[in-house]
Amino acid sequence: MKFLDKMERKFGRYAIPNLSMWLIVGYLIGYVCYYVPFLRPVLTFCMLDPAAVMHGQVWRLITWVIMPPSYSNILFYAIMLLLYYQLGSALERNWGSFRFNVYIIGGVIFTAVGVMILYAVLWAIGSPEVLYMGRFVSTNYINMAIFLAFAMCYPDLQLMLYFIIPIKMKWMAIFYAALIAIDFFSSTWTGRIVILMSLANFLIFFFSSRNFKRMTPHEVKRRRDFKRGVRQPQMRRADGQLYKHKCAVCGRTELDDPTLEFRFCSKCEGYYEYCQEHLFTHRHIKRN
Repeated sequence: MKFLDKMERKFGRYAIPNLSMWLIVGYLIGYVCYYVPFLRPVLTFCMLDPAAVMHGQVWRLITWVIMPPSYSNILFYAIMLLLYYQLGSALERNWGSFRFNVYIIGGVIFTAVGVMILYAVLWAIGSPEVLYMGRFVSTNYINMAIFLAFAMCYPDLQLMLYFIIPIKMKWMAIFYAALIAIDFFSSTWTGRIVILMSLANFLIFFFSSRNFKRMTPHEVKRRRDFKRGVRQPQMRRADGQLYKHKCAVCGRTELDDPTLEFRFCSKCEGYYEYCQEHLFTHRHIKRN
């Protein structure tokens, strides 16, 4: 997380705002090309075909992101596109545009690199799978990564499944994780690499971090409120002198003893400041 903080300070201005909208626009282009017969060859030239990439068609390393996930009917397409737009937008608001960009673009890069490495291995051993690898590559598991990330941040959020059945995000995430595991073990090597690399961003963001809880909405709001609370103006004592720090236990300020150090307690509910003698010995204030 510290590395991402440094990267955000340096490159955050280059982040693409509202990236979820651009993903949905790409999916819509892919769906139009699929349902309009004379435009279907466009999808053929956009899919991630490693053999074509090796022959100079390098644009496929990027354009494959318009390959839409395969769903059963147009109505379900519309529902899922709206759902993923809402989930992605919520994550971007919670994390910020830069981190959300890293999360999504990281999944795209991992997938492309993984498929190209697998192609080299299969080509070296003469496997016939190299002839149809591009058919297995889509953004389906990139969307799964968005869903799983949202479920980790909002585990108790309740959705209405099929607009009827109330179910919490954490149970849906467990169900989808089981489906992903089934797909992984029943797929070809190309399919397995696509699944693994598309979800690599999720694994890196949440399981390599010891403190992923800090990215939940509750923690983000708590830190924001805490920082806002500590930016307090100067206050005036009864004798007219101005002070900035005052211990909530003993009432001493920096005017009483210039060597005193003051800290806010993040466990107290509110903005309470304590001197060094009472920071670890006071009773935490909880609101009823």
